Amino acid sequence: MTRAFEGIKVVDITHVLAGPFAAYQLAVQGADVVKVEHPDDPDQSRGSGSDRHLNDTHMGTGFLTQASNKKSITLDLKTPAGVEILKKLVAGADVLVENYRPGAFAALGLGYDVLSAISPRLIYCSISAFGQDGPRGQMTAYDHVIQSTSGIMATTGTADVNPIKFGSPVIDYATGTMAAFALASALFQRERTGKGQRVDLAMLDVAMMMMSSHMSGYLRNGAHPKPSGNKHPHATNSCYQTKDGLVMLGASNVRQQARLWRALGREDMVKRNNYERDADHAREEKLLEEILLTKTADEWEKFFQDRHVPASRVRQMREAIADPHLATRGVIHRFPDGAPGIDGAFGVPLAAFKFAHGTPRIDTPPPRFGADTDTVLAELGYSAGEIAGFRAARVV
Repeated sequence: MTRAFEGIKVVDITHVLAGPFAAYQLAVQGADVVKVEHPDDPDQSRGSGSDRHLNDTHMGTGFLTQASNKKSITLDLKTPAGVEILKKLVAGADVLVENYRPGAFAALGLGYDVLSAISPRLIYCSISAFGQDGPRGQMTAYDHVIQSTSGIMATTGTADVNPIKFGSPVIDYATGTMAAFALASALFQRERTGKGQRVDLAMLDVAMMMMSSHMSGYLRNGAHPKPSGNKHPHATNSCYQTKDGLVMLGASNVRQQARLWRALGREDMVKRNNYERDADHAREEKLLEEILLTKTADEWEKFFQDRHVPASRVRQMREAIADPHLATRGVIHRFPDGAPGIDGAFGVPLAAFKFAHGTPRIDTPPPRFGADTDTVLAELGYSAGEIAGFRAARVV
C-alpha cells in the first residue's frame, strides 16, 4: 500500500540527531530523501556511537539510527557550483530541512526567499537551538545544553542529587519528532493552499513544550517543579525496592489506588480523594516499603497487572529489547546480514506507530558517505564529464 509521503522529495542538509531524525521519519513513510554532506566534513553522527570501527569508517551507530531509506551525496555549498547544484536539486523538491546556525544558509545565497522563488511550493524548515531570531538566536547548543537552559534539567534528579540531565538525548529526538509533525502539517496545509511554508523550529521551544503541565502550573501560581527522583506526590504511584530489584507502581488515580490497596488486603488504606492521599502520604509510603519487600519485582509486576493496577519491574535496555512484546510492535528493524560498509548484523529504530495499511518501513540500509552522488547528479541532468569535473574541483 502507498505510504503517507511517497512521491514527496526531501533535501536533508542536517547533522547530528534532531534534523536527521526528522527527515528519517519522512523517509520511513516513503519520502525520497537526499542527504547532503560536505565532501570534507561528514555528518558528525557518522563518527559517533558504540562501535569504534564503524565510527572510523563514517558509519557510526549514531548515524545508522536515522539514515535508512536515504540517499547520500556530498556537496560543498561554499562553492558557486555547489550552490547551483543545490538550487537545481531544490527545484524538484517538496521539502528542505537544514539545522545550521541561523543566517548561515542565507549568507550562502540559499535563504528561504531565494529558494522559495525557485520553488514556491517548497517547505523550508530550519531547526536551530533557539530559533532564527530573538536575543539568543545566534547562540548554539546541543541537547544537554538545551536541557540546562530550559529548566528541564533542574526538575530531574532527587531532592539531594540534582540537577541531572536525561540519560538519552530526549530533546534531540523530541525536536526531530516535532519537526516531522511540523513538516507533515505544512505539507497538508500546502494541499489546501498551494503555497509553500517557512518553518522555524527551536530546540528550546520543544524542551519547554515537554514541560507543558509544569509550565502551566508555574504560570498560574509560581510553583516551581522540584526534582522528585523515582517518587511521586502519591505514594501508590512511585518506585519501591522489592526482594531482588525495583518495581514502579502506577496506581495514579483514585480508582487505581483503591484497587491496589484492596489487592493487598488493606481496605482500611483506601482513600476517597487525592486530598486524603496527600494527607496520608508518609504512612502509605512506609507501609508499601514494608509490603513490597516480601516478593520479587517480577512477582509484584504480575500480581498488580493481573488486578489491573499499572506496575512494572525496572528493566535495563537489554531486557526491554529482548521482551517478546516489543517484536510485535515493529519498533526495531533488523539487518541480519549487515549492509554495505557494515559487517555483521545490526538493528535500528523504525517508528513508534503502525498503520493498518501503508505502514512505515525500511527499504534500503543507511548509505555510505557520498554513495549516491553520481546517481543523483545524473538524475539532475549532469553529464559524466561534468560530474568528474565537480569531483576534481572538490565541489562534490
